[in-house]
Amino acid sequence: MIESLGYLALRLWPVWLALFGVLSLTAAFRGRLGAYGALVSGNVGRIGLSICLFWLFAALFADVVAPFTAGEQLLAMKLASPGAIDPETGEIFVFGGDILGRDVFSRMIYGSQVVLLIAPVATIFAMMVGITLGLPAAYFGGFMDTVLSFLANMVLSFPVILLFYILVTPGVQETSLPRVFSGILFLFPIIFVCLLFYTRYSLRPGLVTLQLLATLLVGGWIYAGLVFDADPLGIVHISKNHLNIFVAVVFAVSPSVFRIVRGFTLEIKTKDYIAAAQTRGEGAWYIMLWEMLPNARGLLVTDICLRIGYTTILLGTLGYLGLGLASESPDWGTAIKDSGALLRVYAHPALPPVIALMSLVLGLNLLADALREQAFRD
Repeated sequence: MIESLGYLALRLWPVWLALFGVLSLTAAFRGRLGAYGALVSGNVGRIGLSICLFWLFAALFADVVAPFTAGEQLLAMKLASPGAIDPETGEIFVFGGDILGRDVFSRMIYGSQVVLLIAPVATIFAMMVGITLGLPAAYFGGFMDTVLSFLANMVLSFPVILLFYILVTPGVQETSLPRVFSGILFLFPIIFVCLLFYTRYSLRPGLVTLQLLATLLVGGWIYAGLVFDADPLGIVHISKNHLNIFVAVVFAVSPSVFRIVRGFTLEIKTKDYIAAAQTRGEGAWYIMLWEMLPNARGLLVTDICLRIGYTTILLGTLGYLGLGLASESPDWGTAIKDSGALLRVYAHPALPPVIALMSLVLGLNLLADALREQAFRD
């Protein structure tokens, strides 16, 4: 047992080194880091950040940390007990082997890549969609607000699991709907960034032109790779399974973000500083993006952390139900599903992905709590 734990700690050396470096630099320069420095001054924020960084670095260094690839099968290690040694390679199966002879520890590490690829990025995309639509709906009101609010409420009226079940079923995946939805939804991040630059630097035409060209160039390149799988450099690529889940997350999460942003905008648009900006002759989008939105940053950042946690649970649920991701995927939900049938006899293949899923969500929730406390102090 002690030998296995020592081997596990040794395999994770890049993670420990990166984690120690980040936390040490944070502690050394905490006074100069503003809100981030204040965030890690308390135990809740420090623990939450440490857990999230652990899984982030585990995903980044997966090729170094994991002794085997996610799909490598060794028949001699089929359902091997934790701590068993592979006779061919001499490597220790720290958490044992699964029903196909794959290393449970390696699949857990590679599974973190799937979770951290989809959950945070899809949540940020959803936030941009919700912000881009929620701000003008509340600020301008009228017909726009009525239509957008109706559409948001219509999506929110579906139970979340049922909505995802419909969106990620194989029948829907084979249609053109994921590409159509992604083509529409993925335009919003480009629009959002262009609006940020244009409203901020509209009086400096040279600078804003460069910024808009760079945004359109980089955004168009990523857009082509994600939506049409047509990146000429072959760098930006997403599989059909991942695209389907990505679109489902953005589509399902955006309406709730829209309602939060709309509610906040309705609350503050009558404030004195908004009237002062209007008196100065500031444009509507400048007021929305640079006067209203910064005042919601604490609320939105906290919401992002919570939503990434919810999305992580949702990905695990979809994997457990066998929806969306490929059957050989190392994601934690699929790993739990694969080992669930043998749970009464062999519990060791199921426990590591369960603990990994729980720990990441716990870290995100602790981080959200610390951010909420910091927002109240500000």
